[in-house]
Amino acid sequence: MNRLTRAAVIAVALMTTAAPLAAQAQSRGDRHEQRQDRRDDRRDHRSDRRDDRRDDRRDDRRDYRSDRRNDARDYRADRRDDRRDYRQNQRYDRNNRNWYQGRSDFRDYRGARNGYWYAPSYGYYRVDPRYRHQRWQRGSYLPAAYRGYYVRDPYIYGLRSAPRGYRYVHANNDIVMIAVATGLIVSVLAGAY
Repeated sequence: MNRLTRAAVIAVALMTTAAPLAAQAQSRGDRHEQRQDRRDDRRDHRSDRRDDRRDDRRDDRRDYRSDRRNDARDYRADRRDDRRDYRQNQRYDRNNRNWYQGRSDFRDYRGARNGYWYAPSYGYYRVDPRYRHQRWQRGSYLPAAYRGYYVRDPYIYGLRSAPRGYRYVHANNDIVMIAVATGLIVSVLAGAY
């Protein structure tokens, strides 16, 4: 072989062995940098996720509280409307003898029973025979045994709230206003139901 060929072969051999070594040396550094970059990326990713979770949780809690507040407001408004509708539709009507049907405080009412009076929300209660067919009048006294059956919602019967010291009481199917201390009958709404 001549010198030139020999030099070319040596140069090619050196290049083939030196290039991978150089590439390997360079790739080790690159690999180290890549590993470091991946670590940094993972740290950043974890940190971002942590921040996102904190913010999301905080936002979720705020949204939840806000939704609960709004739901409560809506519920209260609906209840107010329901009560208004209920009061308008379920009020005492002297012309309608069945006005009480469907009301929860009259669910046990099955009509007149001999020897008993019915008080809404209280049910039937036994009556002393001398008061069974009693017609209550202003100025008379309601017996003490019957003074505890208070009218819970006088508005339904078209009555204003009783003044201080007076209460509306169920007596037979009448509603009477009595002085709490004495039982003196002040007014009578006869035949309420």
